[in-house]
Amino acid sequence: MEKNFLSTLTGSFAMPAAENPTVAMVEAAYRHHGLDWRYINCEVAPHFLGDAVRGAKAMGWAGFNCSIPHKVAVIEHLDELGQSAEIIGAVNTIVRRGDAFIGENTDGKGFVQAMREVIDPRGKSVMIFGAGGAARAVSVELALAGASAITVVNRSRDTGRTLVDLLNGRTGTSAELRLWNGSVAVPRDTDIVINATSIGLYPNVDQRLDIDLDSLHPDMVVADGIHNPPRTHLLRSAEARGCRVLDGLGMLVNQGVIGIKYWTGIDVDASVMRQALKNLFQA
Repeated sequence: MEKNFLSTLTGSFAMPAAENPTVAMVEAAYRHHGLDWRYINCEVAPHFLGDAVRGAKAMGWAGFNCSIPHKVAVIEHLDELGQSAEIIGAVNTIVRRGDAFIGENTDGKGFVQAMREVIDPRGKSVMIFGAGGAARAVSVELALAGASAITVVNRSRDTGRTLVDLLNGRTGTSAELRLWNGSVAVPRDTDIVINATSIGLYPNVDQRLDIDLDSLHPDMVVADGIHNPPRTHLLRSAEARGCRVLDGLGMLVNQGVIGIKYWTGIDVDASVMRQALKNLFQA
């Protein structure tokens, strides 16, 4: 039998990179599906990003992820952008098509895919906390998925207004800004509540989202983009009030599933990837 010692390469460019668990879940999927593929977690300084992208292309990489601080800066080194990446203005997944590197954004796509397992966002009213990169990706994808109204809650007026104007100008949703001054009560007609900030992310697990928890009702879905720890204070509090909840592992796993589909063409088993992450965070 002919032997092949040349694995297909994918990976991630970030700085810092040591705390990124994506490699564990992606390689678990590769092993489970018998793929001779590797995922290499690389720490790349900003001034070397262009060299890293050119190197990946020269070495025949099938694609790679970009994380902080490269999601915007990488765009100038790519050949094209997908639709949502172009609207969002940020890229987290790069895909080789022929000789070209195409920038996609699976952050929001992964979130919406996970959300659909709990509720269809089409026609729903959404309140999202934050207006940074994660909030931008999630809100754009929710709008493209048919969310009828999105309220952006943010402390900075300028950053919040930029996102609201983007949603109103480039998607079919109706977006508005609510300044985050003190505890925020969620309107009774809200269908989906989302934390798209870093509040509660390890090691700051005792941080609390400044939200009136008693304004949450059982007919609401509450989602938290934090993946470590998966069961945040917000989600535990929402569950105690009868809400359906969605944790950050779902978003992380599904963006990985979508990325692997872009690279390999295979629909991988999401449960294998989720279990790999759960094993990490429970260790």
